[in-house]
Amino acid sequence: MTLKPYKAKAAFLDRDGVINKDPGYLHKIADFEFTDGCIAGLRLLEQAGYALIIVTNQSGIGRGYYTEKDYQNLTAWYLEQLSLQGVNITGVFHCPHAPEDNCDCRKPKAGLFFQALKQFPGIQVAESLMIGDKVSDLDAAASAGVAGLFFMSAATGSEHWRGWFKNKDYADRVQGIGALGDMVRFI
Repeated sequence: MTLKPYKAKAAFLDRDGVINKDPGYLHKIADFEFTDGCIAGLRLLEQAGYALIIVTNQSGIGRGYYTEKDYQNLTAWYLEQLSLQGVNITGVFHCPHAPEDNCDCRKPKAGLFFQALKQFPGIQVAESLMIGDKVSDLDAAASAGVAGLFFMSAATGSEHWRGWFKNKDYADRVQGIGALGDMVRFI
């Protein structure tokens, strides 16, 4: 997919906990399950003109729990499943490193976003958004200049998670959602 310069906006999405339920170190197709409302939410974002870009930490590779090939096989499979449902993912960027590797691509650092912006230079971060289920997801997005920050949590209604962001300079921009389908309220 070729994005038009200066007109593209992206929805950056974490994988584990946002696209799929997170059983921990997911690498087998048999264990993959989309989160509730995922496909409808992705369609909604696409219809609103967002390029869909997945940015995901995959430390299970660096820790030796699974291989890069395992990760690539699972990625190819779920992208095909999404395509069959009419959802087109523009790009997938992953960090294979363990936390102790201190790389530039592991969230909360913004390296995955910069990789995406290099590959798709027409993306305008000021018009883009990030949906993540960890503080590190939103830290990385904010560092990259992504304007819209959405925290996805099953407990969003209680808003207990707001305290996790109270000392962040972007705290006032964080919105809570319970599922991807909830994005209908914001776009």
